[in-house]
Amino acid sequence: MEAIEPAYGTVPLLLIALGAVGVLLFLIMKLRMHAFVALVLVSLLTALATRIPLVDVMPTLLGGFGSTLASVALLVGLGVMIGRMLEVTGGAAVLANTLISTFGEKRAPMALGVACLLFGFPIFFDAGLVVMLPIVFSVARRVGGSVLLYALPAAGAFAVMHAFVPPHPGPVAAADLIGADMGLTLLVGTLLGIPTWYIASYLFSRYAGKRWEIPVPEDFTADGELAYENPPRFASVVGILVLPLILIFANTGTNTLVTSGALDGDNPVVQALLLIGQTPVALLITALVSMFVLTWGRLSRDRVEELANGALGPVCSIILITGAGGMFGGVLRASGIGDALSSSLEATGLPVIVAAFVIATCLRVAQGSATVALTTAAALIAPAVAETSGLSSVDLALIVIAIACGSTVLSHVNDSGFWLVGRFLNMDVKTTLKTWTVMETLIGVVGFTFALLLSLVF
Repeated sequence: MEAIEPAYGTVPLLLIALGAVGVLLFLIMKLRMHAFVALVLVSLLTALATRIPLVDVMPTLLGGFGSTLASVALLVGLGVMIGRMLEVTGGAAVLANTLISTFGEKRAPMALGVACLLFGFPIFFDAGLVVMLPIVFSVARRVGGSVLLYALPAAGAFAVMHAFVPPHPGPVAAADLIGADMGLTLLVGTLLGIPTWYIASYLFSRYAGKRWEIPVPEDFTADGELAYENPPRFASVVGILVLPLILIFANTGTNTLVTSGALDGDNPVVQALLLIGQTPVALLITALVSMFVLTWGRLSRDRVEELANGALGPVCSIILITGAGGMFGGVLRASGIGDALSSSLEATGLPVIVAAFVIATCLRVAQGSATVALTTAAALIAPAVAETSGLSSVDLALIVIAIACGSTVLSHVNDSGFWLVGRFLNMDVKTTLKTWTVMETLIGVVGFTFALLLSLVF
């Protein structure tokens, strides 16, 4: 929806925006209100406070909500189905064990991290970590040493993929709000995520594993690794994971050749390549392939349907939160707050990519949820991005990564991931702060540094 003539000047609008964020944090942190309800309520209050005409309030709210869900729900839903098929059929165990055999036990932490980077493409952080921890603990017992040597590379890999790469809800919502190409965001996020993981997670785990001798917990997986009667082959698992990347690259590469004039955009074959490489179509194809290849001869059709249906339940809350973030963004644009913020940032001379990182960092530290920080920061910075001239498609993808990095840093006691890792590894709060919090901060800072340097090139 197009912006309505602002009822106030720049300073009052910025004060309303600051108040809106303050109310949002108060509702989530102090009153323990669900983030979805809090975002919807704050969006409505902001629309009223900025004097958007009453007849335009609901169209503004629903427009922002619906446009965000149009991309978020589709990608996240298909992504979790793919991850669920890999999880239940034993694909994660096959992936990890094969890589450990290939790398050797001395390089087991590297192998586990690489396995989690691959497995982390379709599966969320918490679900992926729970699935992989029995394998991590089993390897740690067999090889020896602090469990941090093995658990941090695995957890860091899931954290990087969850923040940097679609179809995870945070980067999907941010890319949609910023107007970044989803396929290009996926490729850029993957390319930056790998070196970020190596420096901030793998290398840090080498230090942390020597600094803190944490024994392997005995109560989480008493039976060791889960047994699978007929697990899929390694090649099948890898094929499922790289298929969407290949399809999306076909779209990006073909589009580049069409733009340069090397290919005819009206050619039916070229148009077909562009279609199947669209991120939703690529994930749809991958979901169908995974349902057939991974479950054939292993699971009944009824069981496959049950798994696909069950995979959607846990992500409904996240999808609704990202949609509500889009609603908040729609209000900011329509009320004129976005333009006021854009002009203010321009006056300070702060680059948009830096402002995006700073805003996301503040929101992350204040309320803990990476998804809320990502979607809210993207909604706040989107108008400034739209008003900034000369931004290429790569620049837009890098801004998404900068927001993702800000929403990753300084995980502490208000973040569910902090308690998940600390409890599973039997660490006290102090040790979790020294290990998990430091690693998350390194991921955010290193990733942002890469994104900022790359933005200077492009």
